[in-house]
Order: sequence, then structure tokens, then C-alpha cells
Amino acid sequence: MSPDEVLAVARAGERMGCTEALFSLGDKPELLFPEMRAALRRLGFRSTLHYLEAMCELVLRETTLLPHANPGLMSAAWQQRLAAVSPSLGLMLETVSDRLLAPGAAHHRAPDKLPARRLRVLEDAGKLAIPFTTGLLIGIGESPAERVRTLFAIRHLHARYGHLQEVIVQNFRRKPGIPMRNAPEPSHGDMLRTVAVARLVLHDMNIQAPPNLSASNYSELIGAGINDWGGVSPLTPDFINPEAPWPHLRELGAATAAQGYTLRQRLPVYPEYLPALMAKPGLLSHRLAALAGGDGLARRAA
Repeated sequence: MSPDEVLAVARAGERMGCTEALFSLGDKPELLFPEMRAALRRLGFRSTLHYLEAMCELVLRETTLLPHANPGLMSAAWQQRLAAVSPSLGLMLETVSDRLLAPGAAHHRAPDKLPARRLRVLEDAGKLAIPFTTGLLIGIGESPAERVRTLFAIRHLHARYGHLQEVIVQNFRRKPGIPMRNAPEPSHGDMLRTVAVARLVLHDMNIQAPPNLSASNYSELIGAGINDWGGVSPLTPDFINPEAPWPHLRELGAATAAQGYTLRQRLPVYPEYLPALMAKPGLLSHRLAALAGGDGLARRAA
């Protein structure tokens, strides 16, 4: 998307009451796809990360939205650069299983999925004290024991640095055109069990699961242990899973209330991480102060 197109989408979201502009990109796609290299040259950028940095800065400067960037693997230097224009960053760990890199497995020929490389990004973020989102992906051939090992890897990093503000438990969904298009999807019961184990392992950490990937019975995830639905857009589809539409916000609120809770909008940064960010001078802290209510969640509309 051109800068004008990015800004148009961001301004439309702003009018609808959104507070976050999510940038979710693949791992340096220009290295594999000539059309991506051509697009970046046409737009005047050296790399996807340079493009991302500029778009986050544009949204931060020209709208009231806060960027949240998920660009795949990043060096510590790039995390520091992006943290100046995006209050939170993210990278799914997915799994700590090297076994899934074998021929025929889910991560074959995907060197960017090497667990050690992803763990290094998470650790670098901790050393830089960047509020960070990560998570595990279930149903890609991992064993129950490997899921637990992944959860403990997340727990150990958070215990050391305290920066993992949110852990996503995401279920694999097959779709046409991917190598695993015929693979079985994890059942709803499997998803509930994994969320419950995540709650036991991660204690009081924030855990979320995407409601659009669990169809009509997504409210049961609350009882299993989540305390957050993650980003739900009233404007754009889930670009990673476009076949799975978001629930309407009124429907999501009603389902949450039926489980005894109140749905509230939060910012890309959880309340416990706001004070450190708001203490820093600059436009980012100004935006956070304008959007955050006294409880650290998104300020309620007047």
C-alpha cells in the first residue's frame, strides 16, 4: 500500500473509534519475491522494515491511532528503531519444536521459523524493555508436550524481563493453496485445553485467543482462561485468516457479558506498561496520554 492508502485506512479506523493500527508483515518478503522488491523501489524504500518504520511514523504523526508492528524477525537495532514509532511490537514464537523443520513438517524450508531465532528476538525485546506480544500456534504437528515447552519458554523469558504483555493461543486454520491445506485443524476442545494449560503455566500473564477462529462457541474461551480477545476490527478483515470474519463488537460484548465480564477497549499497550512509556518525551507519549483513561484502558467516548 502507498502512504496515501495507509493513511486513508488509518483515518477510516479513527472515525470508527479505533485506537490501534496493526501492521502485520512477513519476514523480509523482498528477499523472496521480486514483485515486493519492485514495489519497495517504486515507493522509495530500501526494505520492508524501512517501509514499516515510515508508515508507523506517518500514522502516529497524522492520526490519533497507535501503531502496533508485527514484522517478523528483527534485529535488536531494528526493534529499537521501531519502538520509537510503535509503542508495542510482536512476533509469534509459534513453537520451540525444531522437529517441525524436518522435510514434510509445517516449518520445512522456513528458516525464519527456527525457534532459536525467534527466541532471540523475544529476548532482545526484553533487554530493550519493549512491551511485546507473542504466542503459540497449535495444530501444526506439535505434540502436547511441545506446547507445554513453548509455554514454559515464554514464561521463563517473561520472568527474566517482564516485557511479554500478551500471549496469544492461536489455532491453525487450513485454507486452499497452502502446503497444509488438507491437514486436520485442532478441535474446539483441544483449543480450550491448551488455553487452560496456558493459564496454569503463565499464571497472571495476559492470555488471548482470536474469537473469529473459534466460530460460534468462542465465549467458552473465557472460562478456559483468556482475559483478552486481542484486536477485533470493525473496518478491516483478519488478513491472515480472511475466511474467518470478526464477530460484531455488539455480539462480542454480549458474549462477554454472558460469561460475567464487561468488554472494554484497550490500547496496543496494556495498562501496566503505560507509565514507563509515558515518561519518555515525544509524540508517542503524547498520543498515549491522550488515548488512555485513568485505568490505563482506552478512554471512554464522551
